[in-house]
Amino acid sequence: MKIKPLFDYVLVKPLEGETKTPSGIVLPDTAKEKPQVGEIMAVGPGGANDEGKVTPMLVKVGQRVLYKKWGGNEVKVGTEEWLLIEQKDIMAVVE
Repeated sequence: MKIKPLFDYVLVKPLEGETKTPSGIVLPDTAKEKPQVGEIMAVGPGGANDEGKVTPMLVKVGQRVLYKKWGGNEVKVGTEEWLLIEQKDIMAVVE
C-alpha cells in the first residue's frame, strides 16, 4: 500500500523511543513515552492559506523532524503504526 498525503499533510514514521534510562534501567513497553521524533516518508503538495494561495512545504522526504506529542493521526502501514500530521504540527528539523 502506498500513501500519498494531500494538502499540507506529512507521513511520518516514528523513531523508536529509548529503551533504557541514562542510569541503565531497562524500561518496559508500558513505561515508554510516545516518540516525538520521526522520519518523513511522504509529503503533500502544500495547503492553501486564508487568501487561497498555496503555502509551500518546508520539509522533505528523508528529514528527521520533531513533532507535537499528541499531533497527527495513526495510520497502519504494513505492520507498523505511522503518523499523518499537518505541517504546522512539526516543530523542528533534527540534524
